[in-house]
Amino acid sequence: MLCPKCRQPVEGPEEYVCCGTTTLQWRCRDCGKVSEGFAFPYGMCPLCDGPLEILDGRHLDDAESLTAVRIAFEIELGGHAFYSQAAVEAVEPALRDLFARLAAMEADHMETLARRYHAEAPTPSGRSGVERAAVFAGIERRPDDAANLFRIAIACEERAAAFFDKKSGEAPPGSSHHQLYRELAAEEREHADILSAEFARWQAGKAGLL
Repeated sequence: MLCPKCRQPVEGPEEYVCCGTTTLQWRCRDCGKVSEGFAFPYGMCPLCDGPLEILDGRHLDDAESLTAVRIAFEIELGGHAFYSQAAVEAVEPALRDLFARLAAMEADHMETLARRYHAEAPTPSGRSGVERAAVFAGIERRPDDAANLFRIAIACEERAAAFFDKKSGEAPPGSSHHQLYRELAAEEREHADILSAEFARWQAGKAGLL
């Protein structure tokens, strides 16, 4: 006998519960981050250790929510272009590998956004990644300074988080886009934390976490 859900063999006549292909969406009550998975350690948010609650199916069809998701995609596209170009420009092999992995991570983020908000993931482009990111981050571009690439990347994520925080504060409490902006801000803060950790390890001469 095969389970009709996950198609794995089921042995014995006893009743069973199949969760082999179950993926749930969870939202942290404290920071607003949305996480996906069947279960998390102690039911705690992987970003801030806050309590998680299950998200039911939702439809984001109002103009404000669609704008929020579009901006999130724009930021991820910019990050992908930045990391792709940085991987080419970096002199150190370890940095080239790291930025290539970060570019792949941004592509994964776009797939997550597409799945989570039922949107079609746009095609990444590597055009003018570093230059545009420096302008967006408000940091001077210094091609010969490897650490400058990290500073630009971290500033981009922090600026994006601040933008979504601001938009969340402007939205009516309880509205769908108020919560959506909180979720997107939490995502960008997590990205900034990842980059900061990678930067610190690179400065200390340690292998990257990625």
